[in-house]
Parts: sequence; C-alpha cells; structure tokens
Amino acid sequence: MIKTDHLCKRYDSVTAVEDVTFEVRPGEVLGFLGPNGAGKTTTMRMLAGFVTPTSGRASICGHDVESAPLAARQSLGYLPEGAPSYGEMRVRAFLEFIADLRRLEGARKRARLDHVIERLQLATVLEQPIETLSKGFRRRVGLAQALVHDPPVLILDEPTDGLDPNQKHEVRALINEMAREKITVISTHILEEVDAVCTRAIVIARGRIVADDTPLQLAARSRYHNAVSLQLEQPGQLAAAREALEALPSVAQVEVSERDSRLTALPRAGAPILQAISELSNSRGLKLKELHLESGRLDEVFRTITA
Repeated sequence: MIKTDHLCKRYDSVTAVEDVTFEVRPGEVLGFLGPNGAGKTTTMRMLAGFVTPTSGRASICGHDVESAPLAARQSLGYLPEGAPSYGEMRVRAFLEFIADLRRLEGARKRARLDHVIERLQLATVLEQPIETLSKGFRRRVGLAQALVHDPPVLILDEPTDGLDPNQKHEVRALINEMAREKITVISTHILEEVDAVCTRAIVIARGRIVADDTPLQLAARSRYHNAVSLQLEQPGQLAAAREALEALPSVAQVEVSERDSRLTALPRAGAPILQAISELSNSRGLKLKELHLESGRLDEVFRTITA
C-alpha cells in the first residue's frame, strides 16, 4: 500500500503540507484533489522521494521513502506534473535510457519496452524527438517511462492538465485500464477527473486534508443532492412552473435558467422530491423535454470546503 503518517513540509515560514495522513490500498484509484497551491504536488514529491519531509513518514509497499529510498522507488512509477523529459531525445532512445536506469536487461528489457510501446501506442513516433510531439503524445511517453519497470504503485501528478478533450479521454482510458493492476494516486485540480477515474477522493486545502470519501459520497454533501431538474418545451410555462414548485413544502428553493427553459428544484435537507415534482408536472400539464434527479454537484462541495 501507500501510507503517509503525519506528513509535513515547511519552507522557512511557509507550511506547504501539514499533518497529512492517509493510506491507499490495492484496487483503489485515489484522487488527490485541491486548488492550485493547496499542497498536492508537494505531497506527491514527498511520496516519490524528490522532496524530504520536514516531519512525518511516508512508505511505498512497506518501504520508507527516506530510510529505504531505492526499494521504495523500485515499487513506484511516477509521472511528474507536465511529464518532463529530455526534449532533444528520440522517444525510443529515451525509453531505453529509462529502462537502463531501472536496471532492466536482456529479454526482460526488450519485453517491457515492447509492452509499453504497444500499450501506449507509441510505435508511430519512436524516432521523433520528444520536443516535436503533441501534448497528448508527450503525456503518453511520460506514462510509458513510469510503467516500463512494471511497478505496483503509480503516482500521477496532473496527468491531463492542458490536454484537449480527446487527449484527456485517451489518458483517462489508459488510467482506468491500468487501475485494475496498480495502486494509483492521481493529483489533480480538475473535478471531472475524479468522476472519470477515481474510486476515492481526498480534498486538500492550505496543506491539510479537509475531506476523504468516495466521489459519490462527497457529491451527496451538496445542496443539489436529490435536486430535480426540469427542462420545459414551452418557455411560456416557466413562471407558472416556478410558482408551483416553490409551493411544494419539500422544496427549499427553485433556480431558473431562462436561456434553456430549465428549473432546478432544491430539496429541504436533501429530502426526496422527485415523485412530488413528477406528479405536479402531470397535474399542471407541463410539457417537459427532460426531467432528471441530481446526485449532487462535486464542484459546489469543492468550493465550500476549500474556500
């Protein structure tokens, strides 16, 4: 597993990480979530052995990152933020260089290189300098170097930041595929990343953990949990529909979007209101394009607990 115990990092008078304790076990994909400057990258660097903690401990598969750094790093694949590499090197030469650093030799080296090249679809760019690649391909090369020695643990720092939607989809699909075999920690400030790939989320703010739960349970903290959204076919019914929804005793508030003729009814204390609203729509003859129940909004929870 990955384990941290009261991990702290201070730079003179600035505290970047304060008293961070958590564990990640096999089968989990942990989203380490927080605003910019919250301490995410510093925590990842301490786990990877690139930054020495001021106090506390961290271990990878039972190996302390300070007292047994080589054993810890042998168990770890690390993709730093931005997937840095040697831009002038060709992809094949770079991956061979990483394999040599990982002390892979002979048939084992060839097999692992062939595996990551195929899995990350790098065959068409092997002879290109890395600096000439698209962001998506550079991120693939970064993932390949993290995977070349087949580590049981992956730490990925902002793996899709700056990518276009298609590139994000490709990288997330790869992470989901690898998650079946690895313990994975993904540091991100992108909320959709958590919904897309994570089984658990830790939220960090000002260097401290402020939440640790599944994405679904975190979203359930939102005032939109059990909210009901309606989109009307006839914009002229908007005012009457709002008035009728506000009259329901279980509805606390109604939000209106005139642009797309949509109303969102927020429940009192998360009470179930879908049936009452469905019955109201039928009795009032509301023509609906859409009616759906919300599980909650992670972005609202994130803003609330990190503000």
